[in-house]
Amino acid sequence: MSDASAPLDRETFILTHTRLMPVPYAPEIALHVAEEATELWQKTEDELAVIGLPPPFWAFAWAGGQALARYLLDHPQVVAGRHVLDFASGSGLVAIAAAKSGAGRVEACDIDAFAGAAIGINAQANGVAILPRVDDLVGRDEGWDIICAGDVCYEREMAERVIGWLAALSARGATVLIGDPGRSYLPRERLEAVATYEVPVTRALEDAEIKRSSVWRLAG
Repeated sequence: MSDASAPLDRETFILTHTRLMPVPYAPEIALHVAEEATELWQKTEDELAVIGLPPPFWAFAWAGGQALARYLLDHPQVVAGRHVLDFASGSGLVAIAAAKSGAGRVEACDIDAFAGAAIGINAQANGVAILPRVDDLVGRDEGWDIICAGDVCYEREMAERVIGWLAALSARGATVLIGDPGRSYLPRERLEAVATYEVPVTRALEDAEIKRSSVWRLAG
């Protein structure tokens, strides 16, 4: 375990415990991801008791994020020249897809500082410019044209808080796209499916090797 008094070099930690690999459903993009999901998850749980290391959501290409990335890569006109926010970005996958699809400005936010570091590393690996933001932006409106959110509906409290905020952004004219494989708190009654994919995922973290995942447009 780490010395609780020693600062942790996030970039070194990420590069040490991941490998740069193509995303299964968006192979145009490569991410630094964990080869052994359970091993890295256990390591962060062990470190958590000592230095407060959060779970490594940034180390995996989740189903909803892969669906969003595929959709943007296949439909670049959706984000071309636009100001895009990738909310709860994790690895930065969707932000990278937006940048590769010609977005004018791309921001990727996450509350985990490790995700912020991973976003920067992955953006550099893919040769794109992204602004990582380690911040909770819920409730704020900075004029984004497109807001993407992958896999944000797995907890009731988080889903209600985030969807309420995203609905307000949609009501003022922003396009809100949600990538989700049908998690428990997805508000289907407020969503319109725009694409559906069969996405390969990590069996160690999901209940199947393929997750039917959709990209949804949220109404205000």
